[in-house]
Amino acid sequence: MVQKKVAIIGASHGGHQSILELLTRYGKDVDITLFEAGDFISFMSCGMELYLQDKVTDVTDVRNFRPENFPQENVHILANHEVTQIDADNKKLTVVDHIKEATNEFTYDKLILSSGVTPNALPLPGKELENIFLMRGYDWARKIKAKLEDDSVQNVTVIGTGYIGIEAAQVFAEAGRNVTIIDVIDRPLGTYLDQEMTDILRAELEEHGVHVVTGAKISEFSGSTSVTAVKTDQGDFPSDLVIEAAGVKPNTAWLTGTVELDQRGWIVTDEYLRTNLPDVSAVGDATLALSIPAGKKMPIALATVARREARYVVEHLFEEKPNVPFKGVVGSSALSVFDYQFAATGLNEFSAGRAGIPLKTDFYQDTLRPKYVPVEQGNSDVYVKLAYDEQTHQLLGGAVLSKAAITAQGNTLALAVAQQLTLEDLADSDFFFQPGFDRQWSLLNLAAQHALGEEPFVE
Repeated sequence: MVQKKVAIIGASHGGHQSILELLTRYGKDVDITLFEAGDFISFMSCGMELYLQDKVTDVTDVRNFRPENFPQENVHILANHEVTQIDADNKKLTVVDHIKEATNEFTYDKLILSSGVTPNALPLPGKELENIFLMRGYDWARKIKAKLEDDSVQNVTVIGTGYIGIEAAQVFAEAGRNVTIIDVIDRPLGTYLDQEMTDILRAELEEHGVHVVTGAKISEFSGSTSVTAVKTDQGDFPSDLVIEAAGVKPNTAWLTGTVELDQRGWIVTDEYLRTNLPDVSAVGDATLALSIPAGKKMPIALATVARREARYVVEHLFEEKPNVPFKGVVGSSALSVFDYQFAATGLNEFSAGRAGIPLKTDFYQDTLRPKYVPVEQGNSDVYVKLAYDEQTHQLLGGAVLSKAAITAQGNTLALAVAQQLTLEDLADSDFFFQPGFDRQWSLLNLAAQHALGEEPFVE
């Protein structure tokens, strides 16, 4: 194979995995150049909470990889290099070198877009005030850490009750600050979990001193130089610091008119993850991912998704047409909320409704271990929500929640959804039993049996 030039745009999960796959599959037969617009290669924003809690070795270690992890002569990792234009006819990239303040052209044979997403900054009056931060990226992580250590910051308002917002609220509440978390939707974590579980977690947040404000519309950030309050239709909230965690948008404005985008700016790909441009594929958060349970493409911005897509793209990179389409993903995630932990996978009531997928759900509550094991010996309450097709009983999603460490059960659910198992399959699945860990029928067996309306198992 004559050495081919492969260009990668974006150094996060999809870009990193692309390099790994290219070296594994093609070795020295490819010349790899990765372009990253920022000055810090591959900061992992999902690790920011651990950094803020002093649970990492160093902020510079919270990353997917360092450039020196790839010493191969055929790998070139260029930070501060922003790709501004794709010339698909001539297979050229226009790249701004922000260090040398120069513009150069690079040629490619294959191009992989992994441009990711950027956080939403609310376009409100007062948005230019100081101490309004975003919870994403290396620079913001260090700024937030400095405020966490600043005793003058007592009132913290977090905008957004998704994963990132919950993490920010928890960090500052644990540090003894007065924390308010605000969202326009009616439930915290309402896009990730159904109401039975969000009710439990809302109470947990409030028990730990977080003031939860939902269904609120924010109108203004108040203050002269620095922010002093957040104004909403439910009142004004004093704020020495505001952290915006109000979702993300695809980093694709620079592709307008070149790469086909949908009305919301997501990169349009075919079933082989190819764009409308020849020899240009796209992976990661800037694309819509094929959801196995939904049977259609949806926004699923997860590192796990980007890596699986990159693995597929590189495997078929030099085929004129891949022999199989990308099989899709389930979309799984987990989070701790003070003393609770949960893991969710596939569809829930919100995501299914948005995708127009009919489903039926069942909520199950029990204890993790036999009833003869007391609570003080670790026999925690556990909660399971299953989503399934009412006619076929095929599993479409689910979630587990407890103060016990049961998030690994989410992986079992993810595998069941990916393999399109039914409630009957899960009800009969053979799991281990040991009363120090679980029950004779395991938690997921019992949840599926409950959904099927079977006689309850009591021990």
